[in-house]
Amino acid sequence: MGDVFLNKADMDVHPPRLHTDYKSTILRAPTKPLLLLKPSLSEYTGPVFGDMNIGEFDHDLTINGRKNGEPIGERMVVHGKVTDQNGKPIPHTLIEVWQANAAGRYVHKVDQHDAPLDPNFLGAGRCLTDAEGNYKFYTVKPGAYPWGNHYNAWRPNHIHFSLFGGGITSRLVTQMYFPGDPLLKHDPIYLGVPPKGRDLLVGHFDLGLTEPSFALGYRFDIVLRGHSATPFENL
Repeated sequence: MGDVFLNKADMDVHPPRLHTDYKSTILRAPTKPLLLLKPSLSEYTGPVFGDMNIGEFDHDLTINGRKNGEPIGERMVVHGKVTDQNGKPIPHTLIEVWQANAAGRYVHKVDQHDAPLDPNFLGAGRCLTDAEGNYKFYTVKPGAYPWGNHYNAWRPNHIHFSLFGGGITSRLVTQMYFPGDPLLKHDPIYLGVPPKGRDLLVGHFDLGLTEPSFALGYRFDIVLRGHSATPFENL
């Protein structure tokens, strides 16, 4: 991991690699202690990300998949700041998001959920944080969907976030959930996060970020280290 994303403090907010209620971890969790590899020249020298890699509407999921109409669903603007444990902003970090559409279906051949695809919604976007560590995405609220982990299993509404450091090898992945979702107390992925970290995965409705007559605002700040670090899936 790049230095920006190295987080050894307060790991009790992060989920374990093996959580038996989340059945796929039984198959993919490491069975031997992990080895810390010394970074090579390729990790230090690139690739790097810049504005030239980002399209004009990459951050706007209500536009970047549009073909002949508006995507269906409750429009949202998701805004936040990426910082370290001291509140120092992390600028020019590449953030990618992906999510299900309003009916709870991904645009992916593996997803065979019996729910409609939205021809005007791809469900993926990206942006760079600005000089103050801020980011913003426009999207629609994702729907819940069945996922087969156990009887009558449904994933709560959520958006996946991926953050890159200075190169492709320094990557962290997390999820943002929504306040008041009744499925959270039944979801083994969310419950696999230690109690201290769960609230850090829930976005907060923010009327100040809400755009009149257009989109509800949610704030989801991301902290990379320390006692208030956002729980990540791959630490």
